[in-house]
This record gives sequence, structure tokens and C-alpha cells, in this order.
Amino acid sequence: MGELTAIQWAVLALAAVIIGVSKTGFTGVGILAIPLAAMVFRAKPSTGMILPMLIVGDLMAVAYYRRHAEWKYLVKLVPCAMAGIIVGHRLLAVVNDRQLKPLIGGVILVMLALSWWRNWRMARSGEVHVPQGWWFPIVIGLIGGITTMMANAAGPIMVIYLVAMRLPKQTFIGTGAWYFLLLNVFKIPFSQNLGLITAESVSINLLLAPVIILGGLVGVRLVKFVPEKSFTWIVQLLAAAGALQLVASVWLGK
Repeated sequence: MGELTAIQWAVLALAAVIIGVSKTGFTGVGILAIPLAAMVFRAKPSTGMILPMLIVGDLMAVAYYRRHAEWKYLVKLVPCAMAGIIVGHRLLAVVNDRQLKPLIGGVILVMLALSWWRNWRMARSGEVHVPQGWWFPIVIGLIGGITTMMANAAGPIMVIYLVAMRLPKQTFIGTGAWYFLLLNVFKIPFSQNLGLITAESVSINLLLAPVIILGGLVGVRLVKFVPEKSFTWIVQLLAAAGALQLVASVWLGK
């Protein structure tokens, strides 16, 4: 921890605030925290570093929306997502940091593209037409599990699924909160097995936990005063810039 500079601590604190804000009011903006963490640590260790931070945010969301989860959707989705996490764990075991940087950047860009497509469809027709067959939660679960294990960036995938289920707002948030808490806790032993969660990373996360809680409180206040659409666009553009930086760094030799 002593090797981190003041600027690196500031970047991690910003990532922690963003995670808190995303869990209590601005769903989806947490994707910006991923490239921020990867800028401080190497790409591969950053996936384990940010995991406990996400779990703290998930606990806040579950505590607030715990009564609004629709478990019949979770029962369909979570086992498939867990299978995807196992696949993602095997993939992480064979890729190096140089290979993972553009992969994380690419995943973020794809997830942002999905989010923008969903918003465009909603603005144009008022709804998003996606499949609802028996195979849909299997595919979504597997893709979401692989994506969350390798890049902690499965948020837009889950949003697409929940939108397809036409859930009320609070049920939407509550179901998503339980989904991410269950999967992120499930990922812990796999990240430990790869050496991505260490005593040092846990110590850093403990120091950042109050900042995540502060971010959650800020999120509650921001929802009342800041237009969600404008705030989300700004943060997503910043996330896209961070993702492009991860992709470009490979060709720049960084």
C-alpha cells in the first residue's frame, strides 16, 4: 500500500465513490470504475482489487431493496451465470496482463454499446424487443458470468434481461442487487485461486469501504437534483475513454 502515490489513491477513491453512486441511484455508471482501477493496477490484478468494492456496494443495495427481488428470475439466471464464472475463471488462468487489457477495454465498449442501443430503442419505440424464450436466460447467464469474472462489467447484460422481463422499477433494482451480490460473492474463491485477492488488496478495500458508503449516500442525494440521463451519458463517455485507453496502451507499449 505504501507504493501507491497520492494520485493513485485519489483515482481509487473516485472509483469507490462511483461504485457507491451506481448502487443507490444511477444504475450502470459503475462501469467507469473498471478502467479507473485498471489504470492504478495492472489489468489482471485490478479485477480482483475491485471485487470487494463491488460487494460493499451490493450489500448497500440489497439492504435497501431486499424486499423487492423477484426470485423466480434469479433461479433461472444465477446457475447459468455461475457456470459462466467458472468458464471465465479458466480463461483468466491462461491470459496474461497484456492480453487482458484490450479484452477488458473491448468488453466495456461492447457493454456501453448495448446500453446505448437500449436507450436508443427506448427513445424511439418506448420499449426494447428482446427474446423471452427458455434459452434466453441461459445465454444471458453464461455471457454475464464470463463477462463479470473477466472484467466485472456484466451490468448492461443484466439490464437487458430485466428490461425484457418488464419488471417494475423497485423490483428491477432489487432483483439486480441480489443477482450481483450472489455472483460477486461466488467469484471470491475463484479470484483468490488466481491470486487476484490478497491480504494487501483486502487492506486497501477496507480503507476504501467508507468512501463507497459515502458514494452511496451521494447517489441518493444526486438522484433528487441531477438529471439521470445527463449524468449517465457523461459517466459512460468517460468510461468509453478509459476503455479506449486500455486498448491503446497495448499498441503504445505501456
